[in-house]
Amino acid sequence: MIPTWLEMAKADAERRGLKEVAPLLDGLGASMDTLRTAAAVPDVVPADREVREHPAFTHLGESTAAHGRLRGLAHVAAELRAGRIKSEKLVEDCLSNIGRLQPTLNAFVTITADEALEAARAVDKRVAGGRPIGPLSGIPISLKDLLDQAGVATTAASRVRRQHIADHDAPVTARLRSAGAVFVGKTNLHEFAFGTTNEDSACGPARNPVDPARSPGGSSGGSAVSVKTGMALASIGTDTGGSIRVPAAACGIVGLKPAWGEIPTAGVVPLSRNLDHVGPMTSSVADAWLLYDIMRGATHDGVPPAPSIRGVRIGVPRGYLFDRIDEDVEASILKAIERLGHAGAHIVDVEIPHITDTVAVYLAIVLTDAAEYHAATLESQPDDYTPNVRNRLEMGRYVMGEDYVRALRLRERLCRAVDHALEGVDVLVAPALAIPAPPIGATTVPVKGGQDAVRSAMLRNTQLFNLSRHPAISIPCSPTRAGLPVGLQLIGDRHGTTRLLHDALAAEAVLARA
Repeated sequence: MIPTWLEMAKADAERRGLKEVAPLLDGLGASMDTLRTAAAVPDVVPADREVREHPAFTHLGESTAAHGRLRGLAHVAAELRAGRIKSEKLVEDCLSNIGRLQPTLNAFVTITADEALEAARAVDKRVAGGRPIGPLSGIPISLKDLLDQAGVATTAASRVRRQHIADHDAPVTARLRSAGAVFVGKTNLHEFAFGTTNEDSACGPARNPVDPARSPGGSSGGSAVSVKTGMALASIGTDTGGSIRVPAAACGIVGLKPAWGEIPTAGVVPLSRNLDHVGPMTSSVADAWLLYDIMRGATHDGVPPAPSIRGVRIGVPRGYLFDRIDEDVEASILKAIERLGHAGAHIVDVEIPHITDTVAVYLAIVLTDAAEYHAATLESQPDDYTPNVRNRLEMGRYVMGEDYVRALRLRERLCRAVDHALEGVDVLVAPALAIPAPPIGATTVPVKGGQDAVRSAMLRNTQLFNLSRHPAISIPCSPTRAGLPVGLQLIGDRHGTTRLLHDALAAEAVLARA
């Protein structure tokens, strides 16, 4: 069946003038062959296995006094409430950084300077008048240009949406606005979030602030750049296969993908409605926790001092997530795991069954979902897409319905496989990004065992946890010998984002020590 389908698909692509798509279908055919083989393999994890539910969370472990409290968003908010700093000055500083760095790093699609300054002055006036303000009041934040902000264009970094002006805030934007956040602009991304490097953008590529010749990661690359450089104090990104964690790792910041469904995706341009997540990108775990609570509509009761890592059970899924990896990244990750162990964490090896099915399952779902969303504009505005993104979308039109259904079923098996790996441990750890930030324009990168395509290498360690719906976070660890950032990924129970943040706080404290 595969050979017949493949030849028909390639012939159709040629007939439609999609000469660049036809050869890509060979890879798609191989992936669908893998998918069908996987579907015939018995499930090694029982389908009736229960997923752990977490009781009301309590903060565990003693305070790690040596780490101290991070002077993050909560500290800035307290200073604003006390009148010791002005929101207008914070916003002016961010806008100054934007003005200085935007020509080189290209982090923003739209800069909302006038609106931000007006909002900041309103906060300062409330403080001067003794009136209460929200937990984010006066704090400059950027939004990935997939999230609707009333009165501002949502372009998705594409000419396809150049005329779109949002009528309303997305629910997550509204929650941030209600908490007092000041929006300084919409950040650059890989067009429609369908890529990992941020190169395919109608606005041109965003660039890594550590080395502007390199990618900042994608698709939320502009958001990561804005946080790393002080163009914003935090940003909101999206993550369908790694698009928060990959740029966080590549730029050396914190990126949280919460558990699936915790933060609303309405008013956010979709890539795959089955896999999309919205989450915060910040300078610290504490800042991510604050934004996570606000974005999910919960009361934020404050972040505790960093707890001890002692006694935390850490599972290391060696094999697939460590096999094809840059040697410097591997050294940094193994050093981080060793340091956590020396600080008192219990390190154990674990296995994730069926993990090698990840790519085939992911491709069948994301390609089909994306092609469905873009079906109308692929017909009416095909030339308004960047070529690489259009080719991926066109590929999605050739995924067979039966393979899509197989992929949805196998996704549930992968959910159970990650649940299985988490049994007996509190958190899993692995590299967030298997390679350092790649040079812009690179098509392959060196890894253990040879060369990998850039896109494959960048998604390899993150896309499983979009499929499985587990929360995951990237935190910085020691850089490569060339000084490029490396991210340690922590993965928590499917219903345990708060517990994951607790353990990430503890790990961050250990890794931040000199």
